[in-house]
Amino acid sequence: MLYGSSKNLSRKTLKSYEQTLKMFAIYLEEHFKITEVSKVKSVHIRYYIKYLRERGKYTVVLNEKTAKVNHPDHRHDFNKPISDTTVSNYLRNIKVFFNYLYEVEREIKVNPVESIENIKPQRKHKPLLKSEEIVKVLRTFDIITFHGYRNWIITRLLLDTGMRISECLSITPENFDFKNKAILITNSKNRQQRYVYFSFKMSRDLKRWMLYRDRYSSSSFMFPTIRGTELEIRNFEKSLRDAGKKVNVSIHPHQLRNNFAKYYLLNGGDWVSLSRILGHSGVEVTQKAYLDFTDEEIGNKYQQHSPLTNLDI
Repeated sequence: MLYGSSKNLSRKTLKSYEQTLKMFAIYLEEHFKITEVSKVKSVHIRYYIKYLRERGKYTVVLNEKTAKVNHPDHRHDFNKPISDTTVSNYLRNIKVFFNYLYEVEREIKVNPVESIENIKPQRKHKPLLKSEEIVKVLRTFDIITFHGYRNWIITRLLLDTGMRISECLSITPENFDFKNKAILITNSKNRQQRYVYFSFKMSRDLKRWMLYRDRYSSSSFMFPTIRGTELEIRNFEKSLRDAGKKVNVSIHPHQLRNNFAKYYLLNGGDWVSLSRILGHSGVEVTQKAYLDFTDEEIGNKYQQHSPLTNLDI
């Protein structure tokens, strides 16, 4: 963890590594009586992958005291199968750890992850929300209340800018440049500052929100809680999910980012500018993440750019 901190890894990444390795260590001790890294072999890691596929979600906890407060057994997805994506992430974290021991610290002579292939989860298609579905969700927010108005604005802003929810909830009014319709993102996933941009319509919404917000809060955050603290991601996720349930629309914050990217491309935007707006390391990363268009979406896009339609012949 000290090595990870020295590489300036994000808190989220460090937390993921620590949680994964603690759970793996518990498994090794309980099932194989192994407490030393030098005794871990490839077969133990393969057994762990098998174990992960068989055990249910949230059936293993690191802290019993925390479990008594959070009640993971009350979750709607408790004991459901762990997804391939999650198993893949666990394996990746374990690989990073043993590669570090083998290549950096020279703590082990044999690297047990060398022969283990990465898990490639099947990519799920993320549906493009229709305009009427988005309108239905937005109308469920009670904009007479502080939190309802705030969540309404956040939802519109995520769709208009493509920023991540973690980036959105930490921004302050000083991050906004209304002259150039831009927001400076300072806490991006890759630790690189970048700008995202908002529309003229969003600009009017934001100015109204700021006037309203200043009457009820002196918080430094643009979208604070009613107490002035930073709004937690999970709380907004729940509010958005609940709003969707009321109108039978499945929706979550990252889906808004995904829909921003797709609508941007379908409306004539290019991959290079999209990649910069999303904060990806390159166009290839963006294409890999957002090339899952349906045949209907491709067909509609074709009709806009058909050579015969656009040529006077």
